[in-house]
Amino acid sequence: MSNSATIKHWIGQYKTPLIHILVWAVVFLLPIIFSLSNFSASDKKHLKPDEFFVLNLISKLYIVVFFYLNTQQIVPKILYKKKYLLFFISQALVFIMMLVLDFILFRLLSIQHPFHFINSAYHNISLFVVTSLASIIFKLVWDKAKAEEQQKENIKTELSFLRSQISPHFLFNVLNNIVAMVRLKSDNLEDTVVKLSTLLQYMLYKTDEEKVFLRNEIEYLESYIDLQSQRFGNKMQIIRNITVNDTYQTIEPMLLIPFVENAFKHGYGLIKNPIINIILKIENDVLIFEVRNKFDDTNLQKDKTSGIGLTNVKRRLELLYPASHQLEMIKNDTWFMISLKLQLKP
Repeated sequence: MSNSATIKHWIGQYKTPLIHILVWAVVFLLPIIFSLSNFSASDKKHLKPDEFFVLNLISKLYIVVFFYLNTQQIVPKILYKKKYLLFFISQALVFIMMLVLDFILFRLLSIQHPFHFINSAYHNISLFVVTSLASIIFKLVWDKAKAEEQQKENIKTELSFLRSQISPHFLFNVLNNIVAMVRLKSDNLEDTVVKLSTLLQYMLYKTDEEKVFLRNEIEYLESYIDLQSQRFGNKMQIIRNITVNDTYQTIEPMLLIPFVENAFKHGYGLIKNPIINIILKIENDVLIFEVRNKFDDTNLQKDKTSGIGLTNVKRRLELLYPASHQLEMIKNDTWFMISLKLQLKP
């Protein structure tokens, strides 16, 4: 690792404490003259530079302690629990302690100036209020940012898990297709293996991406339908109507295939004249995807993998398109239909 990379890594790792140190350095290194302006001209004559420096330094250190006391203890344990009276009492007590500290410093430093609590309160109240408000705002913003970051990490982890379920589930289905073709000694076996290789390449190299071009997803979808057509032949009627011109729109990878998988899984068997109808189009940047298949309640497979695909894709839609999708599942005596409307970004 190069020196520049090491420095960037170090800065990234210690970014938060560095920002805190920088802010407090600015506070501590403000020209002393601004602090001296709190005293009258006659007061300044009685203050030696060393005495003032110590007084100013210790007062600022107390403010630092107060800031972190608020952010780490008082705000989360009292204000967050809506104990407002107790919170105001705690702030008042801290302020009184600040005045007491001023009194003690005046005595310890032998400052030749009479100490008055009212004057001390007047000189310190502005800084105290600003620090109190700053600590509250900082804590609220910080906790909100951490909560959002944690939520994003949770979503990212869940999506990673959901995607990991897609690949083996799909592979299981396609391998079953190949086994059936081997038993039938189909002439299309070689073409099927080639298509499977293409699909696996897409699964390995595209599903880790957040978005893929819609044309890639459509190619994947049509290859899967071709594999199923080769498997069923004339035993099933497969109608596809894919009319998408703007294929450079982007979409979450492997989002459409579970609906088609479900149709093939439950649309064949003891069903008379099985039919699967697939429609895909885009209208005004809205993807419209419909899958219809005949089904029979007595033909539903009750294996362990049943329902993984639909449950998976429904959850992914909730996470990735929470307010920009509409999913309907309609079932009557002989037909099952899935209708998805998805708002795509231009």
